[in-house]
This record gives sequence, structure tokens and C-alpha cells, in this order.
Amino acid sequence: QVELVESGGGLVQAGGSLRLSCAASGRTFSSYCMGWFRQAPGKERVSVAALSRTGSSTIYADSVKGRFTISRDNAKNTVYLQMNNLKPEDTAVYYCAAGAITTMTSSYYAYWGQGTQVTVSS
Repeated sequence: QVELVESGGGLVQAGGSLRLSCAASGRTFSSYCMGWFRQAPGKERVSVAALSRTGSSTIYADSVKGRFTISRDNAKNTVYLQMNNLKPEDTAVYYCAAGAITTMTSSYYAYWGQGTQVTVSS
């Protein structure tokens, strides 16, 4: 069992940057693969990035490649999403999730945070 709490969201102008954090409870954080997802108003939740247990393997959605970076610090039980060159279409609620494999498929993630709002103004 792991509990996830996201932070770092907010309002930013287009072209700006934000870093999201997701703090995990428990002693088994390093045994989970992690993912970031987002859901815009009126749209389905989609995957943004995924990260392996050690951080050596990453996957990104085409829409964020080259702009977003997922990383983790297992000593701090935290996963990050660095978001640069933000665009209005990045506006969404961002969720972190923990699961057994490194994947962009949400159904493989067993644990989810409550989400943090990111709003990018034009």
C-alpha cells in the first residue's frame, strides 16, 4: 500500500516552467514504477510520462517530449515532473500513480494521488 500526494501545481504563463512533486508514504516506494497522467476539462485522463523503479527507463507522450522530464529520488520517496516551455494545452489536473510496470496504460497503476491543478495562460 502506498499513498501519494502531489504538489507544485499553479498558474503560469505560456513558455514558463513548473515542477510537480509527488510524495509517497511507506517504505516500498522504490519497488514501484511511477507515472504522471493528466486530465483536462471534459477530456479523458491521458498518460504524460512513466518511470522505472530505478529511474533508468522513461517513457513520454509525444505531446510532451523534449519539454517534460520525469525523475525520482528514492531516498526521499518522491517522483518529479519538470515541465518546461508550457503551453495552454498543458492545462489539466495532473496525477501521479504507482504501479508494477513501466507503462503508459493507466489500468496497470494501482495507486493514485488526488491531483494538482496546472493552468497555463496564453
